[in-house]
Amino acid sequence: MAFKAVIFDLDGVLVDTAKYHFIAWQKIASELGISFSKADNEHLKGVSRVKSLELILSWHNKSLSPSEFEAALKRKNEIYLEYIYTLQPNEIMPGVVPFLEELKKLGIPIAVGSASKNAPLILDKLGLTPYFKSIVDGNSVSKAKPDPEVFLVAAQKLETAPEDCLVFEDAQAGIDAAVAGKMTAVAIDPEHQLKNHHAHLVGFEGVSYHSLTQLLSA
Repeated sequence: MAFKAVIFDLDGVLVDTAKYHFIAWQKIASELGISFSKADNEHLKGVSRVKSLELILSWHNKSLSPSEFEAALKRKNEIYLEYIYTLQPNEIMPGVVPFLEELKKLGIPIAVGSASKNAPLILDKLGLTPYFKSIVDGNSVSKAKPDPEVFLVAAQKLETAPEDCLVFEDAQAGIDAAVAGKMTAVAIDPEHQLKNHHAHLVGFEGVSYHSLTQLLSA
């Protein structure tokens, strides 16, 4: 199976930033007087900031006024950005750069499709921006995953039909979004927890275009 374009999720796929989302949400939860665990954080992968806070509150039957809700969102992002501004290249996921280099040499267009509104900042901090023809993030779309909007917009910007796009995701909402968009979904899933994908990888180490096409054809 060949593919004409590739779309990457960001957090947990290209960059090891998921841990900073956890720290930030845990601090927000603590300030609100509720608990937030790593297991809870797993349910927020690929989910927008607004929806994440809605879920956290719903788990504890807690409500906030509109102004309190907006303040909590702002505070979460401020905590997260404190860590993002200190990002180092070693936080790029192993094997990602060689794989991006190979796709670039092969002339395969690449995009990011992420719920994160900080995607451009993160990619700039790590020097990854030049690899991508387009960055579609939470500022570019109105519907969160599992709605396929973010990936469909990315495919459009890559000038490629959705069925010719390959998507890398580490969250069930993202896998479901890719499949709903008629794209080929590859799960980056060391724990083997995700479902409904077309192929599975532990990570990008040792992955090449050739090995990936073989995997998808199997």
